[in-house]
Amino acid sequence: MLWHAADGRVLEGWVGGDPDGPLVAVLHGCPDTRHVAMTGDAAARAVGVRLLGVNRPGYGRSAAHDSSHGSVADDLAGVATELGHARFAVVGMSVGGGYAVATAARHPDRVTALGLVATQAPGVRTESVEELVEELAPEFLAWRETVDPGDPSDDALAARWLTMLPPGDAELVRALGPAEIAASVREALAEPDGYLRDAALLHRPWGHAPVEVRCPVLAWFGELDERSTTDAAAELLAGFDAVEVVVRPRSTHLATLVAHWPDVLTTVRDLSED
Repeated sequence: MLWHAADGRVLEGWVGGDPDGPLVAVLHGCPDTRHVAMTGDAAARAVGVRLLGVNRPGYGRSAAHDSSHGSVADDLAGVATELGHARFAVVGMSVGGGYAVATAARHPDRVTALGLVATQAPGVRTESVEELVEELAPEFLAWRETVDPGDPSDDALAARWLTMLPPGDAELVRALGPAEIAASVREALAEPDGYLRDAALLHRPWGHAPVEVRCPVLAWFGELDERSTTDAAAELLAGFDAVEVVVRPRSTHLATLVAHWPDVLTTVRDLSED
């Protein structure tokens, strides 16, 4: 689906789950897209929530833009309005956590609950986003060549991608099938703008501090997640008034969300109703 931001930019997204349920918006990781929300469609229908995923600028057909945590938050709130939802919960997956925090902070009268899944702590670099993009681009572009998202063979592209994931995550992703895997990878990596903007912002402090968040907050970490370790949880969660923390036994990065969709969605749904 396509929507338009307040300034006319195209935003690409997906809506699934229960069309009559309360809205839960998923802010995807990096490199990733609305496709991660799609993996929660059946669980969302089962627990009675409507699920939304919107590609950040530079991913898929979402127009590239000098985005920030705040601008992404406002884009998401605008899509929720277009869908007819005055209030909604947000779930930030991995790098999406910083954007989810910004959404809760900037729209306190609308965001009912904040879920952080396998989220990394804010960065500490002080350079401009543009300087960081320039620094990060050569290594990313070299890695992107090894992925080769332009490969027309779904089977070959999917096979390469699976070798780059931790075994636990690879098993979950493999179940989607080569066509879906390849579509997701192409959407995430066909152009470099989305990844590089995300990576630069990841190295900088969040645009909004945890103390600005007023809604209930939950955080899930994976015991085997090497990208967002439980050791870093204290730094990540510092500043929130109160937060419930769950550590998933034997879970790797993506599995912390995708293998536990029913629990994540049920929890944020129930908190939204309190």
